[in-house]
Amino acid sequence: MIKFEQLSYPGDGRPITMAGGKLQVPDNPIIPFIRGDGTGPDIWNASQAVFDAAVQKAYGGQKKITWFEVFAGETAFKKFNTWLPDDTVNAYKEFLVGIKGPLTTPVGGGIRSLNVALRQILDLYVCLRPVRYFSGVPSPVKRPQDVDMVIFRENTEDIYAGIEWMSGTAEVKKVIEFLQKEMGVKKIRFPETSGIGIKPVSSEGTGRLVRAAIQYALSHQRKSVNLVHKGNIMKFTEGAFRDWGYQVAVTEFRAQTVTQREAWILENKEKNPGLSVAANAQMIEPGYDMLNPAAQQTLNAEVEQALKLWDTHGDGQWKSKLMIKDSIADITLQQVLTRAAEFDVIATLNLNGDYLSDALAAQVGGIGIAPGGNINYATGHAIFEATHGTAPKYANLDKVNPGSVILSGVLMFEHLGWPEVAQLIVKGLEGAIQAHTVTYDFARLMKNEGIQDVRELKCSQFGQAIIEKM
Repeated sequence: MIKFEQLSYPGDGRPITMAGGKLQVPDNPIIPFIRGDGTGPDIWNASQAVFDAAVQKAYGGQKKITWFEVFAGETAFKKFNTWLPDDTVNAYKEFLVGIKGPLTTPVGGGIRSLNVALRQILDLYVCLRPVRYFSGVPSPVKRPQDVDMVIFRENTEDIYAGIEWMSGTAEVKKVIEFLQKEMGVKKIRFPETSGIGIKPVSSEGTGRLVRAAIQYALSHQRKSVNLVHKGNIMKFTEGAFRDWGYQVAVTEFRAQTVTQREAWILENKEKNPGLSVAANAQMIEPGYDMLNPAAQQTLNAEVEQALKLWDTHGDGQWKSKLMIKDSIADITLQQVLTRAAEFDVIATLNLNGDYLSDALAAQVGGIGIAPGGNINYATGHAIFEATHGTAPKYANLDKVNPGSVILSGVLMFEHLGWPEVAQLIVKGLEGAIQAHTVTYDFARLMKNEGIQDVRELKCSQFGQAIIEKM
């Protein structure tokens, strides 16, 4: 049992543990939570009421959450004179699974983001961001119902590793001098005024992220995993992410997966059994005839390798496999608008995932109802969180939409293996929205769409509306 410096160990409840690679969840697990700053307390009060009601309704008192409040952000600074107390970090380490509201990021040095700090300290390498449409939510797109995607965003590498030096400092001058003199770099256009950042992407980091995405897709009967990258420009980081991702799929999940190009090759053969290897290669690579002989031979070898899968993947067997494909990040941001139904599970790097998850949230009602989870599947540690900011101008007004924390709770209960609770919360949320009993943000959008019977609720009232619709 861990000893806290300023907090008291909960008198009730039992810790969640990890054994045999699986969470061991007691009937009364201790769950650390952070209310959050700004609107955080309002959101948390509404959310906890929903969580407790759903657990009670699902299990009739046989199970119950023991909530353990810990602190971070502005509240922690005022209370303990530190933005991120050791007790908070130790609580999440000890009890494995927790949840949090939005936090104020300190200004002027020190920790650049408390959210990033918690992810890095606990090595929460997966940022899980499911994005789906709830019927009745106003949307700026024509077919929001086509959006049902789960984003696995790598959480610990890329530019979020925070390896950078400010323009004009002695450190950045040293880095630039090394790059120019030792590494022969000639592409820094304005070296005297440049800041420099470094973007690490590793095979290990990529492997565990893509592995988690594939395992999720298989266990949830999803159709595809799309590796989103900018590898056409950043060949040795984002391009490597794509290559390492495919490698995980075809080496660790060979029986359950097929790559998109393998599917093309197999289908070509199915439609024309007498098709030659070279003709098949021409069909999957339109510029084949303009390639040099070595490049053509590489493509031929790819076709031959794919055709070796015939016994397990041929004759249409590949259609029942999990499809592994990839797409460039910029075109992906276009196609999730124009062809949303073609995307399912997405595995991507940190920055791409940040852009993509927020852009998708806009299609289904905004970041106010976008849930998030930060998970290490190996250790069991997970923190589920609001994905929006603190909105301080609405603090203590009981006004804002608590949907992001409530849906993050859905992810948490699914992670705990309490699906009945998750299903009740979703049912309640859908019911409240369809009844047009919503907070001001949705009310405004609904009224703009000409809906007449909208009832604008306070944050706490919206929580009660969800409970009533369970």
